Amino acid sequence: MKLLAGWLLNALALLGVAYLVPDIHVSSLMIALVAAAVIGLANMLIKPILVIFTLPVTILTLGLFIFVINGILFWAVGNFLQGFEVKTLMAGIIGALVYSVISWILSAIVIDKD
Repeated sequence: MKLLAGWLLNALALLGVAYLVPDIHVSSLMIALVAAAVIGLANMLIKPILVIFTLPVTILTLGLFIFVINGILFWAVGNFLQGFEVKTLMAGIIGALVYSVISWILSAIVIDKD
């Protein structure tokens, strides 16, 4: 049940990002649900590989390059899915940051941490 609630909260967070960031557009709740699932899969499968390959840059930037990796993945999902559009890489970086903050806040409010 927590998995489905988290998925729905991530989709709502994605709709919030589309409202707050001008260069990000989500056409419907169904697209937001699909995009939230694809973003989750990309973060689970692709992000660890990218982090390993970019470890020297990440160390030199004291971990700040992780924001760029998150933005690249967010932007890539926006280019992959129709109905979810991320126009620029900078919008992807800002969108990924806002998405994680909104998702974290919604999860802290709604999902019980027992």
